Amino acid sequence: MEALQEFVIPFLGLKEGVHDYAFDIDAEFFESFEYSEIEQGKVHVDLSLDRQERMLIFNFTISGSVQLPCDRCLTLMDLPVDGENRLIVKFGPEWKEESDEILIIPEKESRIDISSFIYEYIMLLLPYKRVHPEGEAHCDPEMLERLGWHSARETDPRWEALKDLKNRIE
Repeated sequence: MEALQEFVIPFLGLKEGVHDYAFDIDAEFFESFEYSEIEQGKVHVDLSLDRQERMLIFNFTISGSVQLPCDRCLTLMDLPVDGENRLIVKFGPEWKEESDEILIIPEKESRIDISSFIYEYIMLLLPYKRVHPEGEAHCDPEMLERLGWHSARETDPRWEALKDLKNRIE
């Protein structure tokens, strides 16, 4: 995964203190993740790494926009992403995720790949319902018409008979 090489941070030779990094993420980044819902994106990540004797503290600041399909009409749309996350990396005997924010890595490690964390943080910034922020007026009218056709179909008369039976029991 050559596209993700820039996200591997060697920390072994870093002096204690704060080190700043900046990453510009595009479609190539998202293509590197299998089954990614995001088609494209222009996201900027500022990373502040506080190197301490027994731990690393990563502070991520993410801003930009990503392109993915609308849940309503399936056309591609841009959604803004903006947020901050923190990851604390401690050293221990083996790899272990203590919590969402704390990761333990083996003491023999000399670098860490942060690409999966950045991808996860971007995905968590997306809304649960992914529709055009401007409203239904920006959706594909042909697709909405097709969807409207499906919802306007006649119901099976057997279901109506069951509804009548249910109403009599209540």
